[in-house]
Amino acid sequence: MSRKLFGTDGVRGKANVEPITASTALALAMAAGAKFRDPGRHGLVVIGKDTRLSGYMLEPAMTSGFISVGMDVVLLGPLPTPAVGMLTRSMRADLGVMISASHNPFDDNGIKFFGPDGHKLTDEEELAIEVAMDSVADLRVDGSGLGRARRLDDAYGRYLEFIKSSFPRSLQLDGLKIVVDCAHGAAYKVAPTVLFELGAEVIPIGVKPDGVNINEDCGATATEALQKRVIAEAADLGIALDGDADRVILVDEKGRRIDGDQVMALIGSYWHRAERLKGPGVVATVMSNLGLERHLEGLGVPLLRTPVGDRYVVERMREEGCNLGGEQSGHLIFSDYSTTGDGMIAALQVLAVLVGSGRPASEVLDVFEPLPQLLYNVRFEPGTHPLELPVVDAAIQDAQAVLGKTGRLLIRKSGTEPVVRVMGEGEDPELVKQVVEGLARCIEEASRPAA
Repeated sequence: MSRKLFGTDGVRGKANVEPITASTALALAMAAGAKFRDPGRHGLVVIGKDTRLSGYMLEPAMTSGFISVGMDVVLLGPLPTPAVGMLTRSMRADLGVMISASHNPFDDNGIKFFGPDGHKLTDEEELAIEVAMDSVADLRVDGSGLGRARRLDDAYGRYLEFIKSSFPRSLQLDGLKIVVDCAHGAAYKVAPTVLFELGAEVIPIGVKPDGVNINEDCGATATEALQKRVIAEAADLGIALDGDADRVILVDEKGRRIDGDQVMALIGSYWHRAERLKGPGVVATVMSNLGLERHLEGLGVPLLRTPVGDRYVVERMREEGCNLGGEQSGHLIFSDYSTTGDGMIAALQVLAVLVGSGRPASEVLDVFEPLPQLLYNVRFEPGTHPLELPVVDAAIQDAQAVLGKTGRLLIRKSGTEPVVRVMGEGEDPELVKQVVEGLARCIEEASRPAA
């Protein structure tokens, strides 16, 4: 059997439209709670969320579902996704839930689960939850076995101190001016506070959530405002988080955008020299630039690739015993500290190198020369399958033949939205542009409904 509800990062879709409805959220909670609850006692689940308006609908629905199968619920309020993973493990909870659609617009939402070890659930565990949803009425406990709900008043403080503990005690951010864009999302309080308490002069933007402005022209997926502000303020660094703060994009003092590949190259190089790098290499996805792979191989450090999705990166890291991995998009996993991508922990690791070197960000973060890479997102009608069309398959084969050995092509269907991602990479930027644009046009035309 294959999963129907869960994608690459939990269940996601338009809020108040199936499957992101109160009724489905309740059933998900009942099925997940019954699976993870120790039958000999009340189970415990922690629930966090970002700042989306629809969180007010999903949070009480899931709370009711968990209570109905005998689980106690601890409500964390708005906190980053990695905080849920951390608190699930530190509070010895049976399950953790994050209500968020990450970098998506406000009218989307999603539900992600963490196991008792603080890691996201496996495909097999998610499938088991889906199967259990077919008979949720049988999962209810009697009235005396119902759970209870309470709020954790110091959740913010616990996570704040956890993040700070990842920064070397011998260093301070004194004298650094940092602009941090919180995308009007889950880190709108904690991120500026962390930087301030570590000594930086902080200029916060994207810290006025109203339920509908999350990720709107701000954050890790729209860094233009941050880039301009860094230059205007003559800041040393810009930090852009997404709506649930599990990814980060940096901006150097010249206003240049720095992606996750450069961060992995920087930390991988420093940790390799300091003999801190664990396992056989660094883990990244098929989307990471070939320039990163070549740079690390030059150090004798292999790049181990996985399918797209930070969950798959973490799984490979655990299998191989690696402590550094991530995605070009900014999901960066430092498993010495966190069980999942954490934008602020990643930013602090970079700041530690920056402070220790005494050099500007533009020098520190210019680690390798990326090969020209172009990505197109082609939207299609939900329910259609453009990559299964013969005309599209033939176009993909032709495009790869054109690139030959001088480049590579990656075409995949997004696991979080109705989009086909077409990525081309190669030594000739004009050829890459020609191939990617032609292929994207073919997919778009082929997926249009017949007149």
